[in-house]
Amino acid sequence: MHEEERLVVPRVRPRDVGDELASALVRVREELDLPTGFSEEVEEVALASVAAFEPPELDLTEIPFATIDPEGATDLDQALYLERTGDTLRVMYAIAEVPAFVLPGSAVDAEARKRGQTIYAPDGRIPLHPTVISEDAASLLAGCTRPAFVWTFDLDATGTVTATTLVRAQVRNRRQYDYEEVQRLLDNDLADESLSLLPEFGRLRAELERNRGGASLNRPDEEVEFVDGHYVVERRSSLPVEQYNAHVSLMTGMEAARIMLEGKVGILRTMPAPDEETLAKFRRQVASLGCPWPENQNYGEYLRALDHSDPRALAAIHAAASLFRGAGYTVFDGELPEETTQAAVAAPYAHATAPLRRLVDRFVLVACEAIIAGRDVPKWVRDALPELPKIMARTSSLASQLERSSVDAIEAAVLSTRVGDEFDATVVSERADGGIIQIADPVITAKIVGDVSAGSTVRARLVAAEIATGTIEFVLV
Repeated sequence: MHEEERLVVPRVRPRDVGDELASALVRVREELDLPTGFSEEVEEVALASVAAFEPPELDLTEIPFATIDPEGATDLDQALYLERTGDTLRVMYAIAEVPAFVLPGSAVDAEARKRGQTIYAPDGRIPLHPTVISEDAASLLAGCTRPAFVWTFDLDATGTVTATTLVRAQVRNRRQYDYEEVQRLLDNDLADESLSLLPEFGRLRAELERNRGGASLNRPDEEVEFVDGHYVVERRSSLPVEQYNAHVSLMTGMEAARIMLEGKVGILRTMPAPDEETLAKFRRQVASLGCPWPENQNYGEYLRALDHSDPRALAAIHAAASLFRGAGYTVFDGELPEETTQAAVAAPYAHATAPLRRLVDRFVLVACEAIIAGRDVPKWVRDALPELPKIMARTSSLASQLERSSVDAIEAAVLSTRVGDEFDATVVSERADGGIIQIADPVITAKIVGDVSAGSTVRARLVAAEIATGTIEFVLV
């Protein structure tokens, strides 16, 4: 949703244990010195915190919450329940109460500050917290009573939030759904009352996003397979229910930002609008994919208008990640910052819905709950705020390096049987020794050596595609 609930890295199904691509991806992890597990001390402290846990007094287990996640997910951050109140909607959103198990100053807290976020690799993920917390005690698993921060939003007929509450409470997830399952239920009018309200909610919030000038980036999932002697990348567009569900998270982040701004303490997710050079490069790139961007259309409207059933459009959506760069975190305590807007959201926004997978959310949730309750934001939160942007920037850079190196290896694998072939390509930008080209089939963005100019169409010959190093080389024909 919008810029980045997480980086989207292709999943890989290796041919066998000795597969060259699988080995290259393992090497990427090793070169980045990514952790492979948790120390014995961290695991012991995590187990002790789970054993010592005392649930909140407020019991909301009668609310029939449900989760909607990718199939097989076990680190469940969010559960939702929707109901109609007269002519309008009420949305209840339970977020895993990670602070109940990650005590300030503990070994688990220290390790989480080193990791910053769950890192997603093509061949698996590297979790932020030990699994006894992230996939068990704090995870909103079906049939289990869990502590949560429970948001309640009352909406008017346009979908605008008119009232917000936030409390700590015990909740119970009645059922864990995956996206495909919920979409089938909605398509066949078999969804329960809560889920059946999701499309109405999603459409209302999407219209509000359009009206304020926001833009959503629903990047397609990608999976790499070995078919008939070569690698191929399959792209899957997001389902409508994924977009509806993402709007719940987006609304929560906007309300969290509003609350912290009113309380004059917190941390926002901010992002500048893309500059003209970035927009021009993207315009050339999508034109080369056969999805031209009309001059009189803003980029949010363009992204919304793309046909998600068209593979070329999915590639254009993937390329649009370049428009959502430069995001960071802005801390304030006592005096409001000059910049409060996240450009893709077109409003103030905060990360508040994924505390199992992202460090900063834990602090945002505690700050918001204290402000709404009329209490001072805890000292341990305020003391941590100035350090969080550095931590998140460092670990986001690491995640980006992993994504970039993994995609390089994957694209080299896709092209590995085509060395010597020639391709039509569009030059999307110039470099000192050549430029960056966009190839439409297969969808590859790569360097080219030669005298080229941005916007031109060229014929490019592939001269190298090394899976082990992720090296792809084209020369101008």
